[in-house]
Amino acid sequence: MPLPIIAEVLYKGVGSIPYLASVLKALPWLALLYISKWYFGGARNASERLMHSKVIMITGGTSGIGAAVAKSLADRGAQIIFLTHHQPSDPFLVDYVEDLRTVTKNELIYAEQVDLSSLHSIRLFATKWVDNAPPRRLDMILLCANTMSPRFGNTQKTSDGLEGMWGINYLANFHLLSILSPALRAQPPDRDVRVIFGTCSSYIRGDLKGLKDSKEPSPKGQEYGTSKLALMVFAQALQKHLDTYDRPDKQSNNARVIMVDPSFTRTPGMRGWLTMGSLWGLLGYLLLWPLWWMVLKSPEQGAQSFLKAAMEADLGRGAGGRFLKECRDVEYLRPEIKDEAVAKELWGFSEKQISALEREGASRRAIIKKEKENQKKSKENGKNIATNSTTQSGKGAKVTGSRRSRKSA
Repeated sequence: MPLPIIAEVLYKGVGSIPYLASVLKALPWLALLYISKWYFGGARNASERLMHSKVIMITGGTSGIGAAVAKSLADRGAQIIFLTHHQPSDPFLVDYVEDLRTVTKNELIYAEQVDLSSLHSIRLFATKWVDNAPPRRLDMILLCANTMSPRFGNTQKTSDGLEGMWGINYLANFHLLSILSPALRAQPPDRDVRVIFGTCSSYIRGDLKGLKDSKEPSPKGQEYGTSKLALMVFAQALQKHLDTYDRPDKQSNNARVIMVDPSFTRTPGMRGWLTMGSLWGLLGYLLLWPLWWMVLKSPEQGAQSFLKAAMEADLGRGAGGRFLKECRDVEYLRPEIKDEAVAKELWGFSEKQISALEREGASRRAIIKKEKENQKKSKENGKNIATNSTTQSGKGAKVTGSRRSRKSA
């Protein structure tokens, strides 16, 4: 087909090609569209690492950026353990895991039920993992779970009654890692252990000075940014906590904390923020979809900095506590993140809050258990009364008729 077109151009000139002028006019715009999409897509991860036999624990791995990261690591042979609030028998989770195993040709993909909105659920899983003897292998923890309450949506609450963004984005991670830290410290000294925190630029607007000792600790209107700022302060504090541990083998610390900002990405959380939790907002989101497609990263593009944090060899050496954005190191824009006094105060505040919430939750579970036992006892007593009355009525019934008539019957 190209030969007749070339011959037509040679013999009759360029003007003989239909719609050529229109195509030439559109070419600059198409080139601009391509360059813009490439620019907004962000940096690409160029690092590689042998991931076979690596045990990776991941939260938020069934949607958005977490799902893209999990797929990429599973493609490379890593053993993936999803921490999800779904029951192991949930049809969605079963199909998701089976599909991922099929697509990646990796059977080492599992799921554990850990509800990040429940401190009790987190403790049950983490203590079970830590109590294993000998210590289980753990190469990496990826914290991708995230929640954001839309402006006009309902305020989220955890099962402990805590404000959702503070409870899930920060306190759940603090609680999980506080319990799992012995498992991190118990890894052999030659093992490259990494803890990767997902954050975003909203941390700049956070306010830790306004924290209140209540179930809604963050200042009004700054809940999301405050939860992310607290998470980053804790990440730095966790790195120092791991560094100061005196290993029995006298080797240096081999666990490193890395923070990652994936930048603006088309995730369920971003969609909720853009729609503001309203139908009109959803309509506007759909009408402006071409714009969002252009300026927002896809989950696969947003996962690149996480993959860099997971696979870059240089990040497994030297000091931890580094911050990645667009696959390169960036500086913190809030001084509190490296402030030891702020970290100590936040750590104490968090431990106190968890202690109070767990006591409250234990009391609530004890009351529910007692009520169930009383209901069970009352049902058993009712059955016994009914059985006794039936037996007594059978014993006390009069036998009518003569002996001969009864015998003939």
